[in-house]
Amino acid sequence: MAKRQTSQFNTRQYMLSEDYEVFYYSDTHFRSVGSHSHDYYELYFFEAGAVTMEIDGRDYPLKTGDVILIPPGVSHRAVLSDPEKPYRRFVFWQSRPFLEALEARSPDCGYLLRRAESRGRYVYRFDPVAFNAIRTRLFTLLDEIHADRFGKATAIDLIITDLLLFLARTVYEQEHQNKKDQLSRYEAITQYVDQHLDELLSLDALAKQFYLSKYYLVHLFRENAGLSVHQYILKRRLAACCDAMLGGAAVGEVYRQWGFYDYSAFYRAFRKEYGMSPSAYLELHRL
Repeated sequence: MAKRQTSQFNTRQYMLSEDYEVFYYSDTHFRSVGSHSHDYYELYFFEAGAVTMEIDGRDYPLKTGDVILIPPGVSHRAVLSDPEKPYRRFVFWQSRPFLEALEARSPDCGYLLRRAESRGRYVYRFDPVAFNAIRTRLFTLLDEIHADRFGKATAIDLIITDLLLFLARTVYEQEHQNKKDQLSRYEAITQYVDQHLDELLSLDALAKQFYLSKYYLVHLFRENAGLSVHQYILKRRLAACCDAMLGGAAVGEVYRQWGFYDYSAFYRAFRKEYGMSPSAYLELHRL
């Protein structure tokens, strides 16, 4: 999927479209572009490489999952410390009128971009689960852009709105999660689970982490989710695997990444949850 949607990089730093442009780049021996600025907004999603982003005179070493928001007029450039390493990223350009039109329908769409303009907060770090969800939305957007289907314009508008809202909501909730007095115990525990899906999670481990009895944890999840702790974790891991697969990751990689240490156990859980094999699930969504 990713290979089909990869764009050939060029040094053009201006928009041909009046509204938006979206690219997925995967390069080695990247031809660096000098420091520059735009008259439009740039959303940059970093996937892989040895890269430092220079923004407005400050250096930001990047890690997988970083999202960078560049407002109009802000100088920036990517500097590679190791050009031999594959350099993969999404680039999403939006014109001022396009963002204003989105904000007219939902001001929340401009939450992060406006904050980047007013506060100079350009870089946000997303955990692997959230970044896989972002990648899935971006690949879905690229699929829709390059397809010729009924309702294309409406579908693109919905995907972009969903992407911007997901970014804004995730950042907002990350920044407010430290206010533990405003979070219920259940919300705090489920946030912890979502952020540690790739680690060993068990009833004993969660009870120790939150200084709660195992009996209370079982009651808490039954009361709020109607599930056991194990069932909840299993569902979240399967959902993370789906996002990763739809984003282009191989099935043989994702099950280990999200806490399944045995493929047969992953396969049985997947079929039970979705009523089909992982390969059939991918084929269905591609169709």
